[in-house]
Amino acid sequence: MNKIIHTSTQVSATSLDSAVSTQTALIIGGSSGMGLATAERLVQRNVKVILVGKQADKLAQAKLRLRDISPDVAVETKQLDLYSQSDVDALITEIERMEAPIHYLLNAAGTFKPLAFLSHQMSDYQAYMSLNQASFFITQAVAKNMSKHGGGAMVNIGSMWAKQAIKATPSSAYSMAKAGLHALTQHLAMELAEYGIRVNAVSPAVVKTPIYQGFIPAEQVDQALEGFNSFHPIGRVGQAAEVASTIDFLLSDNASWVTGAVWDVDGGVMAGRN
Repeated sequence: MNKIIHTSTQVSATSLDSAVSTQTALIIGGSSGMGLATAERLVQRNVKVILVGKQADKLAQAKLRLRDISPDVAVETKQLDLYSQSDVDALITEIERMEAPIHYLLNAAGTFKPLAFLSHQMSDYQAYMSLNQASFFITQAVAKNMSKHGGGAMVNIGSMWAKQAIKATPSSAYSMAKAGLHALTQHLAMELAEYGIRVNAVSPAVVKTPIYQGFIPAEQVDQALEGFNSFHPIGRVGQAAEVASTIDFLLSDNASWVTGAVWDVDGGVMAGRN
């Protein structure tokens, strides 16, 4: 198991209140993968996005990409380490001090490495739980903001593995964390509905994102994922943009009567067996 380095990086000085836009989305884990793909859709409908991520270079690249798509839409980045309590506390404090509303929240941060249950150690187990803890309290701060401004919409990125065990990809700790996120989605949907806040989740199967580079060399990811094509009844792995389109729908007013849902976006995996 690769050791997770808990480096404390100061939250960038740009204020969350600084830019003016009709709507604002906060994306935790927004510098790549499904988080960035969702941001690409949001800026196209003139939503200001605030991307939270750990790596400054990836955030800078993401910002340039979004500016290329929609030059006139505000894009902010926040560099922080979700495994650093001081970084998380700093972001929560900034959210709590905001006067402007946050309309959308996407919890897209994640880590994944298949590991047999008998091989798990406290450190890698805690990595998943620490990420859930950070997401929990950031979400709480955003919910307080939304409740003061008439509501909003949240989406959590869960996982097919939280619903179904796959022996070829042992992931008990990861699945336990994602199952907790599914449960949180439903509890928040019930508790926050009276404030006009909708909370949903998506449950993807194998989607081509940089998350696999945590345990597969980047140049080998495409070939490795091809082995999972037949696992999906549709016949191929998913793309980040395909999941993002569902997330965008759930965040939008087009899904105004949807809350507490955990939607399978999985190429048919949960429908049955080939």
